Amino acid sequence: MKREKYPTRKIRLVGNIQRETAISILQNAPLDANKPLEMILREEVKPRRQTQNDLMWSCQLKCIAEQAYVNGRTYSAEVWHEHAKEMFLPETFQSAEHQAEIVKEGYRKYDISPSGKRILVGSTTELTVKGFAIYLQQVEAFGANLGVIYSANPNEAYT
Repeated sequence: MKREKYPTRKIRLVGNIQRETAISILQNAPLDANKPLEMILREEVKPRRQTQNDLMWSCQLKCIAEQAYVNGRTYSAEVWHEHAKEMFLPETFQSAEHQAEIVKEGYRKYDISPSGKRILVGSTTELTVKGFAIYLQQVEAFGANLGVIYSANPNEAYT
């Protein structure tokens, strides 16, 4: 008999109740030699920080939108955001161990539309603190290569 797909379960071990729940789930998990389940126990992966997101929008993307000229014109911060995601979001073919350090579980950069076209579905909200830090470095370097000068204080004028 073929079993149904087993749902992913995530439990934060912060107390005895969560530990007992995890033990109960493990004791009742299906055993299947043809399609075995996998158990991973690791420190919690932290999502990106709000301060990182603020830096991206109030400094990096804002400065790029105001200063970078490409093809004789400027582009909005939203357009640069989409462009940066296309260029710098991680691909999904990296090793599982490395992937867990930089993106949340279930992350994917692309999907296929009903017409068969590859579309960007990845989001910076799916990056971990480490993954978002790497992403911000890439965006900053990209802007610098376009001649963007960043201010230590995003509210200050740049020269």
